[in-house]
Amino acid sequence: MALASVDLGGTNIAAAVGLADGSILREDQISTESHLGPEAVLNRIADLVESIAPEGVEALGLGVPGLCELSSGQTLFLPNMPTQWRGVPAAAHLRQRLNCPVFLLNDARMAALGELDYGHGKQTPDFAFFTLGTGIGGALVLDGHLRIAGGELGHQTILPDGPLCGGGSRGCLELLASASALTAEAVRLIKMGQAPDLAQRVEGDLNRVTPHLMAQCSDPAIAAAMDRAARYLGIGIANVVTAFHPDLIVLGGGLAQMGAPLFDPVRDEVSRRVRMFPVDKLRIEPSLTGPRAGTLGGLALAHRRGVI
Repeated sequence: MALASVDLGGTNIAAAVGLADGSILREDQISTESHLGPEAVLNRIADLVESIAPEGVEALGLGVPGLCELSSGQTLFLPNMPTQWRGVPAAAHLRQRLNCPVFLLNDARMAALGELDYGHGKQTPDFAFFTLGTGIGGALVLDGHLRIAGGELGHQTILPDGPLCGGGSRGCLELLASASALTAEAVRLIKMGQAPDLAQRVEGDLNRVTPHLMAQCSDPAIAAAMDRAARYLGIGIANVVTAFHPDLIVLGGGLAQMGAPLFDPVRDEVSRRVRMFPVDKLRIEPSLTGPRAGTLGGLALAHRRGVI
């Protein structure tokens, strides 16, 4: 019998059925409809899994966008979901519906688990994983084990008096270097007339602005904004390198696909910031699991039966 992986997002629910070796057999996604409340969303998850695995599954690994408790299977705080899902017994609800063990993990940590079991982790036992998307998440893998405690890498302070973050602090990395931050800055530059090439590419529709379009345009102001965001990310990575001395930094998520415009200034900034010990052997690389990191992490979590 196969394993199931589900990534719960504020907009969409993505599910996959696969094997312990990382093979994906079937997958599908539906809208979350988060306004309906936790119970309705959990029923939607169960319906989706049943639709792609009518024969049932051995176990389910569920990634959630916020804090959860692996031991109890409860969500603790999902900041971008209505009611914030405090104390919701998600695993128990799904276990009853699907008649299989269900294990919960923060979505960024689940992606890091996918990288550990199916990507860089096969050769490297110590690495930090950053997910670069709408927000910035992350996790630490030390001595070949995913660390559950800590690891809120996107909420480290970069600018002490920076903008207010949804997590309650100011100047967090997520507010300065995420896809949302880049897009917001590009929109501002278009409105100020400083990004004519980008404005032409989106035909004046600001909803079409993306970091990938930003990387393709010739506007100096856009290039400067991207470089600045990458250097903020480099500062955050340098902090992690100084604190934990990992052998490898893995960048996953949509922004990691931008290539040199992201990786070059990040590597340069880390070299400039980490001065207490040599970093010439430190590798900063894109994820080997790519956009499937979270899906593979769910399969790994199910296969491990929550033992990480």
